[in-house]
Amino acid sequence: MHRFTRESEQLAQMIVAESLDRMRMEPPLDGPRTPEELLAQVGQTVTEEGLGGEEALRVWTDVLSGACMSIDHPRFLAFIPGAPTEAATMFDLLVGASSVYGGTWLEGAGAAFAENQALRWLADLAGFPPQAGGCFVQGGTTGNLSALVAARHTAARRHGPRWPQRWSVLVTAETHSSVTYALERVMDVEVVRVPGDERGRMTGPAVRAAVEALPPEQRAGLFAVVATAGVTNTGIVDDLAGVADAAEEYELWMHVDGAYGGAGLAAPSVRHLYAGIERADSFIVDPHKWLFAPFDSCALLYRDPELARLAHTQTASYLDPVTIEGEWNPSDYAIHLSRRARGLPFWFSLAVNGTQAYSAAVETTLEVARAAAEDVRRRPYLTLLEEPDLSVVIFARDGWSKADYDAWSADLLHAGKAFVTASAHRGQPCTRFAIVNPRTTVADLKGILATMA
Repeated sequence: MHRFTRESEQLAQMIVAESLDRMRMEPPLDGPRTPEELLAQVGQTVTEEGLGGEEALRVWTDVLSGACMSIDHPRFLAFIPGAPTEAATMFDLLVGASSVYGGTWLEGAGAAFAENQALRWLADLAGFPPQAGGCFVQGGTTGNLSALVAARHTAARRHGPRWPQRWSVLVTAETHSSVTYALERVMDVEVVRVPGDERGRMTGPAVRAAVEALPPEQRAGLFAVVATAGVTNTGIVDDLAGVADAAEEYELWMHVDGAYGGAGLAAPSVRHLYAGIERADSFIVDPHKWLFAPFDSCALLYRDPELARLAHTQTASYLDPVTIEGEWNPSDYAIHLSRRARGLPFWFSLAVNGTQAYSAAVETTLEVARAAAEDVRRRPYLTLLEEPDLSVVIFARDGWSKADYDAWSADLLHAGKAFVTASAHRGQPCTRFAIVNPRTTVADLKGILATMA
């Protein structure tokens, strides 16, 4: 099983050939099937004797892969899709084949060095200081949680032995569900909701008002504020500069969740929306969303990574060889130890294509989003619900209920035309386009909008 035989080489060639075929084609949209349908088609795949490489690969390519939607399809516009570059996709194969351990400098110095260069580009986009740093984690949920753990640890060190009765953090109704999940269910931290402005944004004055309204015992436990750079549902960016002012005034850790929208930092046309992010204590962005990397990859950055290292470094006798002063261990900056070098495909694509190509690709998606918003305005049966800050276009079909949206969405998917799902905005059923794929065209979106007439 662990010998590279002639059969192993043949299987490797088949897998590479399938990968190349997948990259050459426009990906099929595909769609889910029931467990019963899949079992009827493939039967039991894990057996005592094994299926053999050729048959196992056939089961995947002919059946199972078709029951997985292609997130990189240009008309996959639901949730937040992805569109990895060819360079990133192919390098991901090599990362897997190389058995690189990405947790420590001792075992993966080359990987950590490369990842840190990619992180440096992101830190520079955000205006973070030279000493800023962090690591790549699985996704935004892990990134947000890790940053908030570092924030609470920093606050606890400042408080000393007299901890407050309960810790608390400021968010808004538009803050991503992963943040509130991490705070309430994992960290047992109280969530304090700051009212958003007319667009749902967190603002500096609203943060101040929320803090001043807290009773003294609750204010004593307040340690962080979470702003959003690109709300998932609407793409709107919070008042980061105002939040930074308030965070500084009340000595709060400012964390910016840019899992989706942080990629907009690479686009000069919208860079002004992020004014104030350079003052944040921590920041995340997911390259697997709008920065053209494969799943799963979240870049987590700290203004002062030493604070994160103090919070996250694990100690044990068997870890003594790697906990060496001066070495950069990615495992020291988040809630992980064993770690795939998941930032390498992103780094490789940056190294191959250059950062200017990334800026151009993000600008392309922004231009398509603006054109789609204009087309929505022109159609009498549609209402644009928010002016797009970034590349999410949220709108409503006049007179439609959620059931109407669901039926329309199912018809589009069944026909293989597109994947667009229902959402809601201020209690109103609606839908949205999340445009992160440079291959998505204005014609694609016009064709979808025409089906709503």
